[in-house]
Amino acid sequence: MSYISASGPPKQNRRGPIRSPALQHETSSTSLLPFTFQHTILFSPFPYTMDRSNKPSAIGVGASLPQPTLSIKDNIIEASLPTGQSVTVHLYGATVTSWKTGGQEQLFVSEKAHLDGSKPIRGGIPLVFPVFGPPPQNHATSTLPQHGFARNSNWEFLGKSSSEAPGRDSDQTDLTVKLDFGLSHSMLTDEFRAAWPYEFGLVYSVTLTTDSLETALQVRNEGQQNFDFQVLMHTYLSIADISDVRVKGLESKTYIDKTLQATSHTESSPALAITQETDRVYQQLDPAVPIVVASAKDDQSLFSITREALTDVVVWNPWIEKAKDMADFGPDEAYKNMICVEAGSVSGWQTLEAGEAWEGGQSIKSRL
Repeated sequence: MSYISASGPPKQNRRGPIRSPALQHETSSTSLLPFTFQHTILFSPFPYTMDRSNKPSAIGVGASLPQPTLSIKDNIIEASLPTGQSVTVHLYGATVTSWKTGGQEQLFVSEKAHLDGSKPIRGGIPLVFPVFGPPPQNHATSTLPQHGFARNSNWEFLGKSSSEAPGRDSDQTDLTVKLDFGLSHSMLTDEFRAAWPYEFGLVYSVTLTTDSLETALQVRNEGQQNFDFQVLMHTYLSIADISDVRVKGLESKTYIDKTLQATSHTESSPALAITQETDRVYQQLDPAVPIVVASAKDDQSLFSITREALTDVVVWNPWIEKAKDMADFGPDEAYKNMICVEAGSVSGWQTLEAGEAWEGGQSIKSRL
């Protein structure tokens, strides 16, 4: 777990996948969040407010250096780096629906996905909160839909930050761009507020670098009552052929197999092959140890995923019959071109006391 103080200036020992080099920050003009998001100091997850008339000037990133670009259209946010990488986020669910590197798409989105806000988006990186899967009976989340409300709600775009980071070569400087999105109790539908009446604030950060995509969630308890929650980043990775993919880094780890009546097992394979419907929750993993999606042909890494404060990983592929049964999954054969490797905290519950905050995230590196 990673907890931070909910009052006063941000602590300097913050852990997480987001780095804090020199930055420029732009914010939206209004905010419906219960806390004010006016200016970010060193990527603080819950910024304290600052009088804008007295705030320091933004730190420049060099006049000669091309800057990231940002477009906002029809509730879709797209950011691009001068080196060609791009990321697209829908405000509905704050769902990342595209991540391109080297001109190639890294995320899978179903051809039948609903992109009009009528249903959660099938593909990309849907955000699961405050419950994973069907809610348990006799629990505070019992009347919520499967996977909670975060992916079913309209988020607010809070702003972007651009920053410099050391490049791979000593004489090179790479740019990054971070997009922040917010959701609070007051922004939920009446149905969701009645089903989960807790006062909360979420800040979801999506950071694009030249060689990675980072997503981080900060959860804040704004009310007087403690609440429990689970969180998961339901990442759909795009692959050429599921038969040529192996998932590494799971050997000897305990997992719950949801295709076998949620029974517990121990992973015996150093390189997991997907040959049938797969729905496994791997538990108590070291977040710093990468989960690697590799090619079976040459053992080259396709994706490498590290996490912060997220100790569970779900590996999911619907396979043939389930793919056909899902109305928003298509084409039917698309199960061959995707694998979900989902970083989360879902084996138990995080309990957040009044005034406390929690954060966790993932960093995905692509071979391209």
